[in-house]
Amino acid sequence: MEWAQLYTDLTAQLVSGTDLPWWQDFFVNFYRAFVDGGRWTLYLKGVLTTLRVTALALIMGIVLGVLVAIIRSAHDQQRPGRRNPILGILNLICKIYTTVIRGTPMIVQMLIMGSIIFASSRNFTIIGTIALGINSGAYVSEIIRGGLMSLDPGQAEAGRSLGLNYAQTMRFIVIPQAFKAILPALGNEFIVLFKDTALITVIGGKELLYAAQAVGAKTYSVIFPYLGAAVIYLILVMILTWLQGKLERRLRQSDRR
Repeated sequence: MEWAQLYTDLTAQLVSGTDLPWWQDFFVNFYRAFVDGGRWTLYLKGVLTTLRVTALALIMGIVLGVLVAIIRSAHDQQRPGRRNPILGILNLICKIYTTVIRGTPMIVQMLIMGSIIFASSRNFTIIGTIALGINSGAYVSEIIRGGLMSLDPGQAEAGRSLGLNYAQTMRFIVIPQAFKAILPALGNEFIVLFKDTALITVIGGKELLYAAQAVGAKTYSVIFPYLGAAVIYLILVMILTWLQGKLERRLRQSDRR
C-alpha cells in the first residue's frame, strides 16, 4: 500500500473517531507535518534561507569585526605622548558600539531594527540579516582584538625593522598568526550566529523556524514541526562543528611541517 493511501485511510479513521495505535498515530502526524502537500519543501527553503542569512551576516560581522579590532588595537599600541586624536575618536566610537551591542539582548536589537530603524521596509529577512551582522561584528571584534593583542609585540617590531608599514605588518605577519589562535572562537561564533538566525522570525523573517510555524498553523499541531526544526538545527550544527574540527586539525598539521 502506498504511503499516501495509508495516510488517507488512517486520517479517515481519525475523523470517524477511531482510536489508532500509537505507531499509526505517529505516522499520521509525521506525514502531515513533513510530507502531505509537499510540506518538506517549506523546510528545505527555510534551511537554504537560514544558511544564506548566516553566510551574509558572518561576512558582515567579520568585516566589521576586523575593522573595529584593528582600530582598537592600533589605538592601544600607540606610544605615550604620540596619540593620534582621530584614532582616539574612532576608538571611542568602536568602544561604544561593542559596549551597546554586547550589553543588550539580541532579540531587542532585532525588534529595534525591524520596528523602528527599518519600520518602512517589508524585507524582514534582509533586516534580520543586517541585525545579525551588526551583532556578530561586536563579538568578532573582541575575538580578533584578543588574538592580535596576545601576540608577542616583537612580531610587529620585526616587521617594521624589515621596512614594512603598519598595514603590511598586520597583513603579512600579525593577522596570519592571530588567525590560527582565534579560529576556535570564530568557529563557535559562527555556530552561535547560525542558531541565532531563528530570531529573525520575531520580525517576520522567513527561515527554518518560520517554516515550522507555517506548517504548525496549517496542521493545527506544532509538536512535529518544532521537533523537526530542532533536529535539522542539531544536524547542521554537528556538521559545522565537524568541519571546524577538521580545519583546526589541518592547521595544526601545517604547523608541524
